[in-house]
Amino acid sequence: MTVGAVLNTPGAVNQVDASVLQAREAVAAGLRSVWFGQTFGADSPQLAAIVGREVPGLQVGTSAIPVFGRHPLLVSSQAQTAQAATHGRYHLGLALGTKLLTEGGFGLPFERPVARLREFLTALRHLTETGNADFHGELLTAVTPIPARVPGADDGVPVLVAAMGPQALKVSGELADGILPYLAGPRALERDIVPAVTAAAEAAGRPAPRIVALVPGVVTDDVDAVREKATEQLAFYEQIPSYARVIERSGARRASDVAVIGDERTVAAEVRRYRDAGVTEVVFAGTEIAGDEARLRTWSLLGELDE
Repeated sequence: MTVGAVLNTPGAVNQVDASVLQAREAVAAGLRSVWFGQTFGADSPQLAAIVGREVPGLQVGTSAIPVFGRHPLLVSSQAQTAQAATHGRYHLGLALGTKLLTEGGFGLPFERPVARLREFLTALRHLTETGNADFHGELLTAVTPIPARVPGADDGVPVLVAAMGPQALKVSGELADGILPYLAGPRALERDIVPAVTAAAEAAGRPAPRIVALVPGVVTDDVDAVREKATEQLAFYEQIPSYARVIERSGARRASDVAVIGDERTVAAEVRRYRDAGVTEVVFAGTEIAGDEARLRTWSLLGELDE
């Protein structure tokens, strides 16, 4: 099992410069991968490409780009360019997105998300693996009158999906290289998520999927104060049905109940629980919540746990 971290740079004067600096700190702490969330701000594939170029040897990924408001041709171009820039160290994460952000931000109806995911992945795999597509679906069309291959990305791009529900897990097992569950505790992973995506991959004749669990967490001695802050920051996810369900299946009441907050011994024990649940990679998110000292303390521990 490998361990990584999501980079976040609140208050930075320049997000790109700050991300490169944090990535170097992550490498110094022993981490092998860093990930970037996709918001309405910085473009995550560009950010990953720059950081991966500036910090040799570091695996970089995006978690995750919603399929609504994007097109496979454009996402393929972004992903292949990032892959060429990093010489094969880029990992593309996709997501269904949410009704709130899709309709509120893009003005698009959040309809048939799993069907859109299936079509998006089908077209995208052709593009990243061959540089060509001639896909005509119900919801998407992706055709390449001229080749779409990016030299330097000839081995393709690993594609993972932030899937947690049964239908999305089935599609991801069939068409993606793995999944990126967030706020899914060890119980939900072991009982529901890992078996479902693994069975779908096996039925499709694909290799065992990567299970990259994104886990909010930090090493700190001020557990109560940090958990209270996490409760405020993570409350947004409790409004989203897919997250509410996985939080409940994890045996938790609030999103912050899934967060791993405590001293080194506590956090290390929780990371082992994720490994035992079938996770292949653990990526800690929100490590900046208690300040830089706690973030670096967390990364130091995670670097020691990387196997």
